[in-house]
Amino acid sequence: MAIQTVLQLGDPKLREIAAPVANPRSPEVAALVKDLADTLAHWRATTGYGRGIAAPQIGIAQRVIFLQLPGARPWPLINPEIIERSAEKIVVWDACLSFLSIFMQVERHREVKLRFQDLQGQSQEIQAGAERDLAELLQHEIDHLDGILAVDRITDIRTLCTREEFEKRYRASGPYATSAVL
Repeated sequence: MAIQTVLQLGDPKLREIAAPVANPRSPEVAALVKDLADTLAHWRATTGYGRGIAAPQIGIAQRVIFLQLPGARPWPLINPEIIERSAEKIVVWDACLSFLSIFMQVERHREVKLRFQDLQGQSQEIQAGAERDLAELLQHEIDHLDGILAVDRITDIRTLCTREEFEKRYRASGPYATSAVL
């Protein structure tokens, strides 16, 4: 396994804009995806959290994200970009492997249309919505590629809480998409 260190909140590399990948079929991209997969698997096994990770989180400023949704096949996305956003927005609880000790509510588009390349370099498009909370996850990970963190999208500073408080008060209390806590 090639478990990499996940950069933490405050590291300036998390604020860099990632460069496009020139050749999705390159051995370097395959190795990067393997590192992302191994790192995410490690975090899931040790913390119980983590559905996705972006290359900038391990210090690689390239436009690559890796998703591993429960019960689904591993999903690397190369050069992902949101090409459409729904007008309707939702407020969701968010956290990040780069600051897993804090949670906050953020606003996201309910649906997005995404264009990306697979590891063979083939261009693909998908529509993502509330199913499996995919739209919000994709927005979170693509934000990483643009140097944007969930803390930048907080809806109300009063929703900021520790992981322990989130677990105690909010995790089991309803759907993932919630109205803002006032």
